[in-house]
Amino acid sequence: MGVSFDYRDKVAVVTGGAKGIGGSTSTRFLESGAQVAILDIDEEAGLERATAFPNRAMFIKCDVSKSSQVAIAFDRIMDRFGGVDYLINNAGIQRYSTVTETSDEEWDLVMNVNLKSAFLCARAAIPSMLERGAGVVVNVSSVQAMYSQNKVAPYVTSKTAMLGLTRSITVDYAPKVRCVAVCPGTVDTPMMAWAASQSPNPEAVYEEVNNMHLLKRIGKPDEVAALILFLCSDEAGFITGQAFRIDGGLGIVLAGSKQE
Repeated sequence: MGVSFDYRDKVAVVTGGAKGIGGSTSTRFLESGAQVAILDIDEEAGLERATAFPNRAMFIKCDVSKSSQVAIAFDRIMDRFGGVDYLINNAGIQRYSTVTETSDEEWDLVMNVNLKSAFLCARAAIPSMLERGAGVVVNVSSVQAMYSQNKVAPYVTSKTAMLGLTRSITVDYAPKVRCVAVCPGTVDTPMMAWAASQSPNPEAVYEEVNNMHLLKRIGKPDEVAALILFLCSDEAGFITGQAFRIDGGLGIVLAGSKQE
């Protein structure tokens, strides 16, 4: 299982916490002794993950892009756990379009799920962190906050804006609250599977993205979760305001591929 952390008596909130990176993060926190609130719209997957740790996990079906639903969710978290120590803003979606192809509705959807949700949840969680004397916000951005590809205008914009949100939280709430961004490359998640399914040849998509990374594979959700748990730990207590790429070398080589 690798490095272990002791999060007993700590409370973590993970958005999009039912599966993928969020699911692995929820489980890693629970295995480390934390109490965890899993916020997601996938009720079946969320309940399945939470019921494995019935005394320390709660699942809340929540569209984290909706202010009213976030407020209700955090009221329930406070009632159950008494506060929040760590907020992992992981909920996200991908859409494929250029600026001229993107409708108002699609733009707003991506911005609301990927960016507004992080703002809403941070606004709800930070007062508890300040009251408790310490806390950490982790914004799950993307390597595409630094680099881009074709036809991802709303996604890239939302993930880049998360870096600005990270800096603002860092400055405004130091020294009690630390805030960092995690920027994964391609990771084997349900969102990746959905993206590949949009192609007539999904296997070719996986082969292409494997080869784009210098390590010749895509990442595993648990690898990103391990980084998130480290960044929340006291071992990372002097780290704040930074964005960390965990991308298999994708961002090192121009266009993600080497000249042979």
